[in-house]
Amino acid sequence: MKTYKSYLHIFLAAGLLSFAACKTDINTPKPSRGTADFSRYISVGNSLTAGYADGGLYREGQLNSYPSIIAAQMQKVGGGTFTQPLFTAEQSNGSGYLRLAGFNADGTPKTEQVKTNLAVRGQIAVPGFGNVILYTKYTGDINNYGVPGIKLQQITYAPYGNLNGYFERLLPNDSPTNTTAYLDFVTAKPFTFFTDWLGNNDALLYATSGGAGDVLTDKTLFTQLYTLSIGKLTANGQKGAVATIPDVTSVPYFNTVTVGAILAAVQKANPAAKALYVNALVSGTAYAPRVATASDLVVLTFPTSMIGQPVNTPAGPLPYGLTPYTPIDNQYVLDQNEVALTQDYVSSYNTTIKSVAASKGLAVFDAFTFLNDIKAHGLTVDGVNLSSAYISGGIFSLDGVHLTPRGYAIVANEFIKAINKQYSATIPLANVSSYNGVKFP
Repeated sequence: MKTYKSYLHIFLAAGLLSFAACKTDINTPKPSRGTADFSRYISVGNSLTAGYADGGLYREGQLNSYPSIIAAQMQKVGGGTFTQPLFTAEQSNGSGYLRLAGFNADGTPKTEQVKTNLAVRGQIAVPGFGNVILYTKYTGDINNYGVPGIKLQQITYAPYGNLNGYFERLLPNDSPTNTTAYLDFVTAKPFTFFTDWLGNNDALLYATSGGAGDVLTDKTLFTQLYTLSIGKLTANGQKGAVATIPDVTSVPYFNTVTVGAILAAVQKANPAAKALYVNALVSGTAYAPRVATASDLVVLTFPTSMIGQPVNTPAGPLPYGLTPYTPIDNQYVLDQNEVALTQDYVSSYNTTIKSVAASKGLAVFDAFTFLNDIKAHGLTVDGVNLSSAYISGGIFSLDGVHLTPRGYAIVANEFIKAINKQYSATIPLANVSSYNGVKFP
């Protein structure tokens, strides 16, 4: 009797013969730069551009930034050297970041902060602003100008380098003597091509603070500054690609901890608990407690262990989150009114981005539509199933907002597709499966 292994050999041999007999020629386009010039490519943007991941900026994340992946593929069609302001190997953990330490008995993840081999050189107190962490200075050429935290409304503000340690480390002077605006800094040296993903923080920082710690950038101001920035980036005929701003509700930061899940856990421990209460926006101005709904988005960093803990009130101790007198604090919830407000602003911002890009003939990566599609349907790339789920989805890092190396490779390919289409180029796509998702302990 033949063994299973013997049959397997027969089937494989037959299959190979059949494939050889039926082989067809596949025409793979020859790599070409098309009508674009990639000899000096620069990337403009914020934390996503810098390679920020897991709640911090560190060397491994920088090395897997989407601009560095794009640049590597551009080099196959004549692109030039792409230099990033990397942290040194000795200070490779940069600002520090989160890593996965394991899982609790209920399956929830345990994370811990990496605090060794940092590139922190100190901090300064800025009157009226607060403390600014300073990082080890970088000197040398730069192609990746991603600065975590920067908003579009700050790109022309000359003293901004004194308020953002990530930008300060790139500038020649020590704080508080910096007077170089970001837009002037990125355009100081000649370049031939750019990618631009500015504007995310103009909505994201408001959303991640639960609408309590930041403000949405005025729509008219956004249009003025975006038009100005693209005008300067294309002033000498440079070509480039821009990206729209994602819907903040599409990221795990707002979809992992839900009102329903919290209430179900509470009711399991205390069947008498009937509802959660949140401090919600009323009429766009004031906050008042009300019963939470499924449309309210709880942030990933919300300490769920607080629910039900006694809070002192004039009426005596009451359980946190379970009464109108002890609602979940506003900074932990992007309520349904704040969600609608944020989406309205993002829609306006994206209209501006597409309009300005069209006026300059730029390529556009529609990140808004792309990430919403992933949230709704998932994504399969190179035979790997991906989604926007926290940790298991493979795209988003441990902070629930920024991407894993695999996520950044996906974004790089979407930029490349847009560039290829707009400029008749055939830049090869990166191999997404060769990049990691979330690292497991």
